[in-house]
Amino acid sequence: MLRFLVRRVALGVLVMALVTVVIFFLFFAGGSAMTVARRIAGKNASPQTVSLIYHRLHLNQPVLEQYWNFVVQLVWHHNLGYSYYHQQPVSTVLAQAVPITFSLALGASIIWLVLGVVSGVVSAVRRGSLLDRVTTGLAFFFYSMPVFVLGLLLLWAVSDQLNAHGIHIFPGQGYVYFTQNPVQWFEGLVLPWITLALISAATYTRLTRSSVLEVLGEDYIRTARAKGLTERRVIFRHALRSALTPVVSQFGIDVGTLLGGAILTETVYGLPGLGWTAVNAIGSQDLPVVAGIVIIASAAVVAANIVVDIVYAVLDPRVRLH
Repeated sequence: MLRFLVRRVALGVLVMALVTVVIFFLFFAGGSAMTVARRIAGKNASPQTVSLIYHRLHLNQPVLEQYWNFVVQLVWHHNLGYSYYHQQPVSTVLAQAVPITFSLALGASIIWLVLGVVSGVVSAVRRGSLLDRVTTGLAFFFYSMPVFVLGLLLLWAVSDQLNAHGIHIFPGQGYVYFTQNPVQWFEGLVLPWITLALISAATYTRLTRSSVLEVLGEDYIRTARAKGLTERRVIFRHALRSALTPVVSQFGIDVGTLLGGAILTETVYGLPGLGWTAVNAIGSQDLPVVAGIVIIASAAVVAANIVVDIVYAVLDPRVRLH
C-alpha cells in the first residue's frame, strides 16, 4: 500500500511540475520581455507599471533563470505573483475566493453523492418497476438541463416567490462567510448546492444503477444468496462495495474540477468564488490572477485523483498491484 501511495504522489508531483512549465511559457515567456511585462500589467497599465514589472520579474534574464525564480517563489514562498489590476498579491485575491468555491463544492458534492448512490441502488434493486422508471426519467431530465437554467428557475420559484410573500429564508444571491454568520452562510448556499447536486446526481444515479446491475450478475453474488444471506446484506455488504469503484473515480474528477471553479453557478448566484474571479480576471486581462487560478485548479484535480486512487485501492485491493 505504501509503495502504491508513493507512486501516485510522485506521479502527481510530476504532473504539477509539467503544469508549471506550461503556465510559465504561456503567461510569462511568450514574446519579447517588454511584451510580457505589458501583458502582465493588464489593461490600461501605465508605462511606469510596465517598467516596474520588467525589473521586478527580472525579464531581462535568460528564460531558464526566469522559470527557476518562478518555481522558487511558488514552491518555497507560496507566492503566486502580484495583481497589478487589484494592486495586491494574487494570494490575497484568491484567499477571498477559495473558501467560497470550497464551501460550494463541499456541500454540493455530499448531496449529489448521497442522492445519486441511493437512487441508483434503489433503481437497480427495483429494476423494471415504476420507481425505476421514475428515477431514471428524472435523472435524464436533470442531466439534460443546463446549470444556469436550473439556477434561474430555483431563484424565481424559491427565492423570489418566498421573498415576495415576506419569507426571507433564501437570499438568492451573495455570500456571507462562515466565520461571520454560519446561519446566513448556510442559507446563501442552499440553492447553489441544490442546483449543482440535482444536475450532478443524475450522472451518479445512472452510473450506480448500471454498476450495481452488472455486479448483481456475478457468481459470488449468487453464492452469497445461496448461503442464505439477506438481500440487504448481499446488496450493501457485497455488491455495493464492488459497484462503487467507478462512482469513486467519477466523484474525484467532478470534485477536482468543481474546486477549480463552478463558473455558471457562481455567476447565477453572485458567488465571488474562483470561477467568478476567473471570468473577471480574463475580462480585465489580469493574467497573474488567471495563472494563479489555473495552478490552484490543477492542484485540486491532482489531489482529488490521488485521494480517489487511495479509496479505489481500499475498495479493490487488486489495484495496488498495478
